[in-house]
Amino acid sequence: MSDQTRFILNETDLPRNWYNVLADSPVPPAPVLNPMTKEAITPEFLSVLFPMEIIQQEVSTERYIEIPEEVREIYKLYRPTPLVRARRLEKALDTPAHIYYKNESVSPVGSHKPNTAIPQAFYNKVAGTKAMTTETGAGQWGAALSMACNFFGIDLEVYMVKISYNQKPYRRIFMQTYGAQVFASPTDRTEYGRALLAKDPENTGSLGIAISEAVEMAAASGGTKKYGIGSVLNHVLLHQTVIGEEALKQMDLAGEYPDVIIGCVGGGSNFSGIAYPFLRQNLKDGQRTRLVAVEPTATPSLTKGVYAFDYGDTAQMAPIVKMYTLGHTFMPAGIHAGGLRYHGMAPSVSALYDAGYIEAVAVSQIGTFDAAVQFTKAEGILPAPESAHAIRVAINEALDAKAKGEKRVILFNLSGHGHFDMTAYQSYLNGELVDYEHPEHAIEEAMKDLPQVSEEA
Repeated sequence: MSDQTRFILNETDLPRNWYNVLADSPVPPAPVLNPMTKEAITPEFLSVLFPMEIIQQEVSTERYIEIPEEVREIYKLYRPTPLVRARRLEKALDTPAHIYYKNESVSPVGSHKPNTAIPQAFYNKVAGTKAMTTETGAGQWGAALSMACNFFGIDLEVYMVKISYNQKPYRRIFMQTYGAQVFASPTDRTEYGRALLAKDPENTGSLGIAISEAVEMAAASGGTKKYGIGSVLNHVLLHQTVIGEEALKQMDLAGEYPDVIIGCVGGGSNFSGIAYPFLRQNLKDGQRTRLVAVEPTATPSLTKGVYAFDYGDTAQMAPIVKMYTLGHTFMPAGIHAGGLRYHGMAPSVSALYDAGYIEAVAVSQIGTFDAAVQFTKAEGILPAPESAHAIRVAINEALDAKAKGEKRVILFNLSGHGHFDMTAYQSYLNGELVDYEHPEHAIEEAMKDLPQVSEEA
């Protein structure tokens, strides 16, 4: 075991391949369905939204997919990211546990999101794409794709969930600085947005609605615009595995191996990014690391949702996938962890959770901010509210180890910093935050609107 605090890799250690969990997953993937025909989706359907290289990655079962040199060169702006042992937090908790975190907040936009934004923009550039559309919740994904599109000379329209648009103005300005156009969703720019606003002019939006608007704009463009997505789909999770591949090397430098790995989950990208390479070691090398996904009690797709086929967006334009879902009609509460308000979970994460290969837990908003402030005071980094969900459970694990007198090696993904989330911290410090649990009856009601499909579709 090393006595170091920070474990730093060189640029030469930057992974040359992404890891594709579908090559090793003991759970066969469910079919992805066309939202109109409810039959297996075709490359022709997906080509309206994505370039062919991304479509091929989406369906690939190859274990490793090479990272293009052009992508690796931009990754070098911030990768490899540090692995840090949280010694001051350990001391504050008086725990025998060893706590490590992978610090993805050092990227130019302050989160893990560029890990997929950069390759998505690259593959679109190679395919001749001139403009893209996307959605964003808290704004971290929107900022990342804004940066990546700027690097590759691609115009970008961002549909930002209206409540986050209002709560997080600096993220909006960040995106605009890169050259993106940012719109508060629902907007009057799309047919679906206009229909929603006609029913409720005060609609505060949801990620599902923002996805619908971005997809509609791409699909209606006649091929002049493509769509980028920040989580959920296989190619996105694939790109994020640079996190875990680096962490494996860094834990080796630390002379320890994690007993538990923790990541927050909204759609599943940062959790799978750190967890999937370690899952491979569980499956192939007999390791027994626990993999824990943490979600808000306000958006409990894994812990309370139903494992079923559902639309990926509210307007029923995106593909139908099998996932843990709260229902595509889900309207989230106005919690401050804007990036964790999606109605469903990545299909691969859902399948592995259903089969018992990963765990899930839901935590409350106030307890999450308690943990965030404790981490800030100990380690000096103010985390994004999303990331603070992982910190909450990491602290819980460390306290459990203390109660049991166990040494436990804990690794969590610090998926981003909270420098643009100060209104959330202000609300917490002023005692204005409230806890919220999504009610069971709302989930039961939403299940009535699930698409009717057969498992063999």
